[in-house]
Amino acid sequence: MYTYGYESSGPSAVSVIVSIAVCVLLIVAEWKVFTKAGKPGWAAIIPIYNVWTLYKIICGRGTAMFRLLIPFYNIYWMIKTDIKLAKAFGKGTGFAVGLIFLEPIFICILGFDGSTYVGPQDM
Repeated sequence: MYTYGYESSGPSAVSVIVSIAVCVLLIVAEWKVFTKAGKPGWAAIIPIYNVWTLYKIICGRGTAMFRLLIPFYNIYWMIKTDIKLAKAFGKGTGFAVGLIFLEPIFICILGFDGSTYVGPQDM
């Protein structure tokens, strides 16, 4: 039977292009964050290794990422990760709150602004 009207058979070309553009923007931003911290930028595109590298940036050791495997504690640890990331680049508490709630936007800000890496900060 023939139906009149619009039926979607999947995502539109515009939504696919926008999604790809956002993904590329986030990869470039994370690449720049890694290079600011003296790590290889290509680490941003390797799954699992990018998390390892992020924890080397904020904690000084990659093994801290295994704390994400502990149920319920991982929520606390992700919040602490965002706070440590902000501190590692000399940012304050307000920026850390932004990372917690709007991480993609604040990662782009961190990647493209003029901040410098100050190293892992104890909390």
